[in-house]
Amino acid sequence: MPHAVVSERQRNRAKQLRQTMTRAETLLWRHLKAGRMDGIGFRRQTPIGNYVVDFVCFAAKLVIELDGESHDFDERQQADQRRDAFLAAEGFRVLRFTNEQVMSNLEGVVEIIRQATSVGASGSSPSLTLPHKGGGNGEDGASITEITSNIRGSQP
Repeated sequence: MPHAVVSERQRNRAKQLRQTMTRAETLLWRHLKAGRMDGIGFRRQTPIGNYVVDFVCFAAKLVIELDGESHDFDERQQADQRRDAFLAAEGFRVLRFTNEQVMSNLEGVVEIIRQATSVGASGSSPSLTLPHKGGGNGEDGASITEITSNIRGSQP
C-alpha cells in the first residue's frame, strides 16, 4: 500500500504522541504490536488525513481510539463524531474505548478488537457484550455499543 503524503507537522505530532503515550495506550500497545494479535499488524499514533489516530490496522481498515476524561465534554464528543465520520468516509471502522475500560478489563477490550479484525475479513458482526475481566458469562457486561459508542463505519 503506498504511503499517503503526510505533512512534516503531522509527522512530528505523531512522533510526539508516540513518545508520550498514556498508560492505557501503552498497555494496549503491548497486545497489538508486532502482530501479537493473531498476526494482525497495527500501527500506533498514525496520521490519517488531518488526524492522528491512536491505533490503526490497515489490513482490517480498523481504527482504535482510547478516550480519556477530556472526551466526556460535549465539544470533544462533537469533534470525535466529525473525526469518526471522516474515517468512515475513508473506509475505516472505529472502535472507541475509555482508558478506564482498558485498565480494568484489558482482556475484554483485546477480545473485541480481535473480533473486529476478523469482521474486516468476514463481514460478520462482533459479539454484543464486552467479556468480564477474568471470564464469566458476560450477562453483567456492558454492550459493545456502550463500550465503543458504536462501531462507526460498519453496516447495520
